[in-house]
Amino acid sequence: MKKQLIECVPNFSEGRDLTIIKQITDVIEAVPGVKLLDVDPGKATNRTVVTFVGEPLPVIEAAFLAIKKAAELIDMRKHKGEHPRMGATDVCPLVPISNITMEETARFAHQLAERVGRELAIPIYCYESAATSPDRRNLASVRSGEYEGLPDKLSRPEWKPDYGPAQFNAKAGATAIGARDFLVAYNINLNTTSERRANSIAFDVREKGRVKRAGDPINGEIVLDENGEPVREPGALKAVKAIGWYIEEYGIAQISMNLTNISVTPLHLAFEACCQSAKTRGLRVTGSELVGLVPLKVLLDAGKYFLQKQRRSLGVSEEEVIKIAVRTLGLDELAPFDPKKKVIEYLLEDPAHSRLIQMDLRSFANETASESVAPGGGSISAYVGALGVSLAAMVANLSSHKRQWDERWEEFSNWAEKAQQIKDELLRLVDEDTRAFNGIIEAFRLPKATDEEKAIRREAIQQATKYAIEVPFRVMRLSLDSFEVIQPMVENGNPNSITDAGVGALCARAAVHGAFMNVKINLKGLKDAAFAEKTLAQANEMVARADELEQRIRQYIHQEIEK
Repeated sequence: MKKQLIECVPNFSEGRDLTIIKQITDVIEAVPGVKLLDVDPGKATNRTVVTFVGEPLPVIEAAFLAIKKAAELIDMRKHKGEHPRMGATDVCPLVPISNITMEETARFAHQLAERVGRELAIPIYCYESAATSPDRRNLASVRSGEYEGLPDKLSRPEWKPDYGPAQFNAKAGATAIGARDFLVAYNINLNTTSERRANSIAFDVREKGRVKRAGDPINGEIVLDENGEPVREPGALKAVKAIGWYIEEYGIAQISMNLTNISVTPLHLAFEACCQSAKTRGLRVTGSELVGLVPLKVLLDAGKYFLQKQRRSLGVSEEEVIKIAVRTLGLDELAPFDPKKKVIEYLLEDPAHSRLIQMDLRSFANETASESVAPGGGSISAYVGALGVSLAAMVANLSSHKRQWDERWEEFSNWAEKAQQIKDELLRLVDEDTRAFNGIIEAFRLPKATDEEKAIRREAIQQATKYAIEVPFRVMRLSLDSFEVIQPMVENGNPNSITDAGVGALCARAAVHGAFMNVKINLKGLKDAAFAEKTLAQANEMVARADELEQRIRQYIHQEIEK
């Protein structure tokens, strides 16, 4: 069964005393099975956003210990900051990451809330998908009145806490614990110090919009509906909450946004909407700031959006796409921006899983030439295949920028994107092939003293052998797929680069043949005859097809050269 993973993003009401923050994060890191991903303190807001991930039970244990430690160290009677808050641990959302539903995540939120309320005597309100009633779903409603309004709030029956006592905890305040979709906290920087003007832009873009006024939009009388409630003019963006504020630390005003559903309103569209609104008000967006972490998709979508606006090929490396996003959004205006420290997937990467492809060319060649049996032919086949399809991507990108071919940029961009996808997967398999080989070695080292141990060892060897077949088989399939890009680049790409694409075809054929050798030699040790027969038949077909395509491409190139 696949691991269930959830993310926890508690916000603590301390952003200036780093010793307090460190004590809180220490108790999180002490829980086995939990990985601390990010700690983001803010001086002006006097607030720290912490992000950690793991399986549900370790995560809620770490969350409980962090809330407990925050209650010991933070005194809300002394707290001042720009951000709305009501407790030492202000909010503590759980976010489903993989193999877990929102409903399951909400149940874990309630489990955490009940324990905090019972053991720490902190009033707890459950919000978003863990809310116990519709009027508690919205965090802004739950936090209305903030810390200073808690004594009155707790005395009202409609605001009885979901867990914990309905009594004012002067030191710790109250905490909102919830389950929600991934939320991106995002600030837009303006070339003004005016909080009022920043708020005007926030009202333009946020879903809630602004109160409608008769006549003068600023000083006019508020328009009421038939129930006497203010009529609102909705903003431009769905699933966006926003306010304007002045940040003394930076000496600028910002639009502070929460993007509550990035599938509805992605980061780059929020940025564009703010740019447009600012321009109409005589202002300019100078950059932006990500608070906490984001999924890789957020930056890739942004980078590709801006590349498309420039009519540039989207089929460039992942690193280049992110670079375009960071530069265009101005994410490095206020502080250096390191994607390796801000993207969840990068932080979860195990360095051992990409040891080979992180080497420079000389180190990789030296490692291959050493007395170690790995990396061997399988890893080299995957790397040769990656080089072959990289040449196809190069020709596609050169073609998309060729003079007088401007109208074809999107055609070649699509080819380059496909090539990049194949390249990235083949690069992953460079290390994966070595791990598959090591898996066989480890299986042979298992104990074999008893009949039970022998049976376990035999099964482990068979499973490891099957995986050591599946990896090079995947290399064969991907390398063969790369001909789908190589051939069009030979026949229809930039004619000045026809031989580059031809070398790509030679690499792809070599990768198919090289990986096939690994498939065949490992099939000899497999007891599953049906699997072996099917795999060998498919592999032979791929070899024959690769030979046919490479020969056709080579003949075509020589004919073109000799014209």
